[in-house]
Formats: sequence, structure tokens, C-alpha cells
Amino acid sequence: MTALRLSGAVVRRGPRVVLDHAGLAVDAGELVGVVGANGAGKTTLLRAALGLAHLDAGAAELGGRPVRQLSEAQRAALCAYLPQERRVGWNLPAWRVASLGAFHHPPKEARDRAFAALARVGLQGLETRGILDMSGGERARALLARLLVARAPLLVADEPVAGLDPDAQLLALALLREEAARGAGVVLTLHDLGLAARACDRLVVLHEGRVAADGPPADALAPEILRLAFRLDGGLADSPHGPMLVAGRAQP
Repeated sequence: MTALRLSGAVVRRGPRVVLDHAGLAVDAGELVGVVGANGAGKTTLLRAALGLAHLDAGAAELGGRPVRQLSEAQRAALCAYLPQERRVGWNLPAWRVASLGAFHHPPKEARDRAFAALARVGLQGLETRGILDMSGGERARALLARLLVARAPLLVADEPVAGLDPDAQLLALALLREEAARGAGVVLTLHDLGLAARACDRLVVLHEGRVAADGPPADALAPEILRLAFRLDGGLADSPHGPMLVAGRAQP
């Protein structure tokens, strides 16, 4: 089953075309990475797929239903979203912030889910700490816990490993892989191409608002795509821990 489908997406901001007939599909049980240079349109692609950015052309579906026909409650039941912006307005305990992912469930169940998710992200013992009293990395993990609490059929995470130390980055990606293994569709944006190649089943490469490649990491990050989309010379190399990027800046 396709958890998310975006086709022919065009998004304009004034005279600028941010997405130019771009598409994205995520099936249940699949972990898809969206990569591209800064300004390529990654965040806009996710927001357009969820109905959070106006489409000038194209169509977006969640669970096979047009997004524009879904109420906010229906959309929340089909998808959980972790935005790139991590600003929090109130210094609530971490467990209360995490429990918002299950706002439509009874309070005790939401609390239990929050404590379990915080343990999964390595914050056991910090459940009652104020979210604004946490370090940036701890706060990022607490917000990831909020995403996991939802147990939605689709998880969308915009830069979920930004600001995390290497061990926490690998933990976050392993947890998202576990969510895909339970049957959820998972899509995330990443800047680290080595991590993207290691973690994802498929990569969608954006370049100037268009899809430059969509396929297994070895194909999506082929040398010609690296040069076009990232101005890099190089490619992926095998290592005992999975693929790694071996590349340098391309000469003009």
C-alpha cells in the first residue's frame, strides 16, 4: 500500500519556482530519504505532500486519499510529522511534549507511550525535565520521541538527525528503520549522504526543485548525480558498516 504519493508538484513563491513537477511516493514498510543541496526544495516537497504547502499544480495523497479532502483529524491519524524547526514555546516536561504525538488517545495511554518512546531515544530518567532545560541534542531526541509516540502509518521527519552526535544519529535512524519494519512508511530528509545511503531503501535526489534521481542509494548517488546535484566528484564505497561517501569538490 502506498502511504504517500505526490505527483506533478509545482510550488511557486512569487516569481521563483520552488518545486518543478516533482514527485514522491512512499510505500508501507519503506524508508525513503530525500536529499539535495541547500535550497533544492526538500522541505517544501515534504510540506506539499502533507498539504502544508500550497500546490500550484499536481496532487497529493495520504493513504490513497486526496489530502485536500481530509480533515485535520483524518490527516493526523494517517501521518505524523517532525518539522525541521525545533522551537518549543513552553517549558513542559519532556514526557508531556512527547505525549502530544498521541493527543487523540486517553491521557494515561498517551503518558505511557511517551515514557516508552523517551526510553527508546535514550532519555530514560529525563522524562520530567523541562524541554527548554535540555541540551539541543536532548530536545531533538524528545521531539523524535513525539513522532514515535504517534505510531502512525506514515512518519515524515525533516532533518531528524540534525544537531545530534554520531551515536545519537545512528540511534535515530535505527529507530526509524524499526518503524518501517513494523509496517509504517517513513520518509526523511538528510544532508549526510553517507548516512542516507546506509539507512534508506531508496533515495530521492532533488536538484533545483526537480527530481534528479529516484532509486536505490547506489543508483541515486551515482557519480553523475553527485556532480549535478552536489558539485562533488566521487561516489559510494563499501565499508564494514555500510556504504560511505568518498568524494571531493568538483572542479569547475
